[in-house]
Parts: sequence; C-alpha cells; structure tokens
Amino acid sequence: MATPTIIIIGGGPAGLFCAVHAAGEGRQVLVIEKKKSCGRKLLITGTGQCNLTHTGEVAGFFDHYGDHGKFLRPALRGFTNRNLVAFFEERGLSTVTEPNGKIFPASRKAADVLSLLLEECRRMGVEIRCDEAVEEVAATEKGFTVRTGPSSYHADALVVATGGATYPSTGSSGDGYAMARALGHTVTAIAPALAAVEVRAHPFADLAGISFEDLSISLFRENKKVREQTGDLLFTHSGLSGPGILHLSRYITAGDVLRISFLPGMTRESLVGDLVEKTASNGNRLVRTILNDYPLPERFIRKLLEAAGVAADLTSAHLDKKARNRIITHLIEWPLTVQALSGLDEAMVTRGGVSLDEVDQKSMASKLVPDLYFIGEVLDIDGDTGGYNLQAAFSTGFSAARAIARGEL
Repeated sequence: MATPTIIIIGGGPAGLFCAVHAAGEGRQVLVIEKKKSCGRKLLITGTGQCNLTHTGEVAGFFDHYGDHGKFLRPALRGFTNRNLVAFFEERGLSTVTEPNGKIFPASRKAADVLSLLLEECRRMGVEIRCDEAVEEVAATEKGFTVRTGPSSYHADALVVATGGATYPSTGSSGDGYAMARALGHTVTAIAPALAAVEVRAHPFADLAGISFEDLSISLFRENKKVREQTGDLLFTHSGLSGPGILHLSRYITAGDVLRISFLPGMTRESLVGDLVEKTASNGNRLVRTILNDYPLPERFIRKLLEAAGVAADLTSAHLDKKARNRIITHLIEWPLTVQALSGLDEAMVTRGGVSLDEVDQKSMASKLVPDLYFIGEVLDIDGDTGGYNLQAAFSTGFSAARAIARGEL
C-alpha cells in the first residue's frame, strides 16, 4: 500500500465515520485499531441495541453535555441528528424512535450499525488495520510519524479517535491521552461519567431494584448546594443509579452529599401542612397507612419510618412534632453521602480528556499542531444518556473529515 495521507487512530464510531467522509478525491485513509476488530464498544451501547441519537431540534442537544455543550454547537449544527438518521436510512438501515425520544436502528442490533460503517469504509477505499496498537506518535516537519509494533507510517494529517478510558476491555483504555500529551496537548483530569454512585452506610441495600420517576436530586459539597438534577432514580445494592444519578455523576466526587426529594413538586412547607392535616384528622390511622396516600412504595415507607425512628404500629394521634419533622426531612431531602463513583470499567463514558481550549470547535483541529485532529470521547466531552454521546462522536468525526476534505491534503 502507498503511504496513506490520513491516519485515523481508533476504529470506533467516531473514527470510522470520519474515515468514510474523509476518503475520496485522491485522499488515502488508514484506520489503525488495536483490537482484533473495530467497534467493540459500539457493539455494547444501549445493551447491544445502539441508541444512535435523540429526536427533536438539535438546539435541544446543547444542554445535554454538562458545561461543554457550547463547544459542540458548530459540530452538532454541522451534522445534526436528522443528518445522522438520513445517513443510515439512505443506506438501508431504517430507524425507530421511542416515545422517550431515543432513536435506535429498527433491527435493534448495534452489529448492523457497525456493519454498515465498515461497508461504507470498504466502498470508499479506506484501509483498516486491526490488532495493531499504536506505540508512538510524533509530529515532523512534513506531517506525522505513527509507529506500531510491526510498522511505521507517515501521515499528512492525523486524527486521534481512541475513545475515553471506560470499558477498557473494548479498547477504550485511555491511549489517546498519552498521544495528546506527546503532541503537546493538555489532558484534563479523567474520571467516570454516566456512573452509578456508591453510598456510605447505604440505607436502601435491601430495596435494590425499586425505582422512582422524576425525583429532584441536589448535590452538596462542604454544605453548599452546587448542582441540582431531576430524573429517574434506581436503588442498587451498593447505592444509586438511574438517569437522574447518571446525568449528575459528571459533577460528583467522593464525600459529596446527595439530598433526594422523594415527593417531587412538594416543598417542605407544603408537606408540613399536608401531613399535619392528615394526621390531625385521622388520629386512629397508622402513620404508615397515611404515608401510603403518597406515591411511595410500601417497602420504602417501612424503611423511611425505621430511619426516622417511628414504630410501624404508631398511630397518627401519637406522632409528635419531632418525629413528624424527621419523616418530612427524609421525604424532602434525605441526605446520602457518596462513597465513590462506579469505576471506569463500569461507567458508560469518561469525564475529562483533551482540553477543549486547545481544539478548534468548528473543525476539531488542534490549535497547537497543524493537521492534527481530536474527535469523539477522547475530547473533554461527556453527554447524557439517550444517544447524545454517539451523536457527538458522529458529529465531531464529520467536522474533522469536512475540514480535511476542504484542505489541500
């Protein structure tokens, strides 16, 4: 093979999509993948069903990337969710949209998405070399040198699409961060995102599997409220999960306190008034039966009374103010201290990565090194669940490919 003009390191969705759109018009593209096959992480997204993107106007996407949605605006506008659906459907892969807005391939098979990307690479003349880990990258006067175990390559343009550091068994083990540093770039602190939370002295371990919808979850650090999130919550054996926790996890560190309101829409004042009225007018009813009037699972109510020090057979007439206030506190702002986030081997995506200050948001090109690009999860970007991370991968891959195609390579 002649020396490739463009080398893309990483055969995940961002890398393959970039390769498809960068190839052609005399440009030779080589994708180097360290695993024996491409797209290992893509195959497990959405439990193997591959949540490609989300429905709605693309402007609604910007708030789903934490504090970094602004950086992605040009990429998402340049290649939208509608563009992505059209790309797949025009090539024979139909999609389906769920009531919650998630878009999947109609076959519900991530393997079909990967097969289509690989076929498009083949059609466009992209060469893919698997089972070849990159050991060294260096900028030269006329491009880049990329050295693997068996070979050394020259490239006029280099695209780093190595993914983050989560699910390392799929190949996403943080290699791109070392490459970025070797090329003079800053890498921000790496941590799990879209991660479950382990809780100290977990009070709900025996309630694992119970879930709640649209709860209000507040994040406190050193007694100061720093974030708030609304979303579904799931009790696990070691702590908390569910979209509300996963989306908040990018901001959480060990030692933080989560205060959970299990009655969304009710303030402390409104609950005090409501509970006082119910207990005063129903003195013979058990406290736990009065709590059953609220949309709360029976097993949770029993745990709540235990935590508040209220006997299960206590009647409303015997509920004193202090005990009532303890119940209200647990319902409106139950405090749980974070022990840790689930590890990089369990979190869905990586928080941190190549500093966005050093990357052009329109082209994904390095501001420090000519003809160097960073795309996908290797960047300091992490999205919410619902297809936002894959959309970012495809959109940043497309942005880099368009910039390369518009250049003089």
